[in-house]
Amino acid sequence: MAAFTLWWQMHAWRTPETLAATRFHPPSGEGALSFSLLVPARHEQAVLEHTVNRLLESTHGDFEVLVIIGHDDPETAEVARRVAATAPDRVRVITDTHEKKNKPKALNTALPHCRGEVVGVFDAEDQVHPELLSHVDHAFRSTGADVVQGGVQLINFHSSWYSLRNCLEYFFWFRSRLHLHAAKGFIPLGGNTVFVRTEVLREAGGWDPDCLAEDCDLGVRLSSRGKRVVVAYDSEMVTREETPGSLMSLLKQRTRWNQGFLQVYRKRDWRQLPSLPQRMLARYTLMTPFMQAFTGVIIPIDIGIALLPDVPVGVTIVAFLPAITALVTFAFEVVGLHDFGVQYGLRVRPVHYAKLVAGGPFYQLLLAGAAVRAVWREQRGRSDWELTRHVGAHLTGEDVPA
Repeated sequence: MAAFTLWWQMHAWRTPETLAATRFHPPSGEGALSFSLLVPARHEQAVLEHTVNRLLESTHGDFEVLVIIGHDDPETAEVARRVAATAPDRVRVITDTHEKKNKPKALNTALPHCRGEVVGVFDAEDQVHPELLSHVDHAFRSTGADVVQGGVQLINFHSSWYSLRNCLEYFFWFRSRLHLHAAKGFIPLGGNTVFVRTEVLREAGGWDPDCLAEDCDLGVRLSSRGKRVVVAYDSEMVTREETPGSLMSLLKQRTRWNQGFLQVYRKRDWRQLPSLPQRMLARYTLMTPFMQAFTGVIIPIDIGIALLPDVPVGVTIVAFLPAITALVTFAFEVVGLHDFGVQYGLRVRPVHYAKLVAGGPFYQLLLAGAAVRAVWREQRGRSDWELTRHVGAHLTGEDVPA
């Protein structure tokens, strides 16, 4: 697992040409596409107004914002309608009346109301760059893409020891790994800052209302149908977000994602991919929760074996060989943290590097625990949506530039 992680982490930095190809190309001329931007919001009254106002600052000339609220969430509905009243020609409020609420059901509720040629998805806490739509428009027209995946970046790396690793994880995922997946023709899409041609999305039937990783599922289904996905990352254009506010919130979020990957694996849409390498990559990617769960179960056994039996020196040396790859991964993460700070103009101090290294094993234990919990929930048939709450931690802080 460490070797595979190192492979996708380093993909974007293989050559200067590869790194340059991952960026958005500057738009030329006026935009030709129209956008419907979906913002599902549930109990997000603390951050929703800021997000919608940022979207309204877009320099693109043709877009609408559809805020999706639940019929049982009056606080968020009040904020949504107040913002919509300030820009009635741009913002509409759509009410989701499903008894059991989740993100894909909310998105599907709004899909019939979309007037734009491209549907974009944002979360209620997103801080979106005003020029993003113009860059996405140009990417669609210049590449002929069916889907454009933009970058998402957690910013508040200074909030806690785990937020530091969480931010770096996003940095590698959107900066490097998704580009690798797009190049291989199989991609689990991100949950927001993803744009799909409306006709393509409707032909695919929208989002799976019962999947806990509706973004991954949509990417797998579109990849299996041969749709062209373009990934573009630019530190100026990324959508900024915050890390979960507590370890329990992070554990629940990762549990949901892991369980969603397992659901997508069991649906077997990935078997329609045309080539064996694509199917092998899909199998490995979607089965990662199983492997992380196995890691979580076997760690105590490994510790016991290391402390108790008397084994030959040769066996011990061979047993420690996987640690070499893990240590190289740690070293590359240190380099990545430096690059993250440079890219975003953030002050990365020596204490942050120390937290990164010291917190690594504990963060891996948390991920393993989330994977074990996901497998357990899936086996028990529990698929309720555990909501991640947001407070806007990425909008303030001494290290976050205005």
